[in-house]
Amino acid sequence: MKYVRISSIDLNDPFFDSLKLDYAEFQVWFNKKAAAGEGAFVMYDDNLIQGFLYLKIEVDAITDVIPILAEAKRVKVGTFKINPHGTRLGERFIKKMFDFAINKKVDSIYVTIFSKHAALLNLFQKYGFQPRAKKTTPNGVEEVLIKDMSSQTGEITLDYPLIKIVNTSKYLLSIYPLYHSRLFPDSLLNSETYSLIKDVSHTNSIHKIYICYMDVSALKTGDNIIIYRTSDGAGPAHYRSVATSVCVVEELKSKRNFANIENYLKYCKDYSIFDEGELEAFYNQNNKYFYVIKMTYNAAFSKRVTRGNLIEKIGLNPDSYWGFMKLSDGEFNEILKLGKISESIIVD
Repeated sequence: MKYVRISSIDLNDPFFDSLKLDYAEFQVWFNKKAAAGEGAFVMYDDNLIQGFLYLKIEVDAITDVIPILAEAKRVKVGTFKINPHGTRLGERFIKKMFDFAINKKVDSIYVTIFSKHAALLNLFQKYGFQPRAKKTTPNGVEEVLIKDMSSQTGEITLDYPLIKIVNTSKYLLSIYPLYHSRLFPDSLLNSETYSLIKDVSHTNSIHKIYICYMDVSALKTGDNIIIYRTSDGAGPAHYRSVATSVCVVEELKSKRNFANIENYLKYCKDYSIFDEGELEAFYNQNNKYFYVIKMTYNAAFSKRVTRGNLIEKIGLNPDSYWGFMKLSDGEFNEILKLGKISESIIVD
């Protein structure tokens, strides 16, 4: 995914044909934004456009909908389209909307969608967007969906990307660099490149699967996890091992929870970095007992927190086992501060 000037994009690309059909004014809009030097998030695959997202900030009341929506600082999803092809690309763009909204400190995000786009409607509603109004134009009637960035339902996916810190346990979880880069695309180090990131389900998805032999049986739904990228060997771990992200546990399963290998593969394949052969190898090692953690990828740290800082500033014990480590509430909160996670998504 890249943020590019709209003027650099070919409006004649077949990708835009459906937008031209849905919105008679689309070409005029596109050319106006291009002339103004504005930009958009674009996903390319083999130089072909697979996704396009234009976002803008609005503060006025929304008066062209029924009922009228009062003044608020909002992100408007001005134009959004993906080519669905089984890689959960929509989730990656949804996360980009949330990241943008958090960065701009807005109250909500809103989008207008024709009801005929049922899959797209379902995708937005899955992450807490609710129908609040209707917009009627010569193009037809659209649903107006709004995501309140502070509302809580108690359901992890609907509340995403909020991080609840009261009555939850906190842990640090290690992952090797190769797997980390593929699983957490927004948490790359400065020395890494987005060429590592492919248009595949486990990269695009908001939901992640982590499989391990460590005893993580203490994990419960709603617990918070700090992702810790181990050293790549290019320098001392004191500086090269870093905390990069925060996730929320959706579910924990062990090998015994899967009735058979087919059930296990179906559960893991879309969200795990391992291919089917590797997943089968995990399952077929009869002398090994594994756990499967399903979690949401809530936020990448704005500033990576090195092992050195975790020891010297947070007070983590360098002699403890860092593969899976319980954190106190204070340690967790201080790590979030060092990582410069926005306070707007941290809730009681």
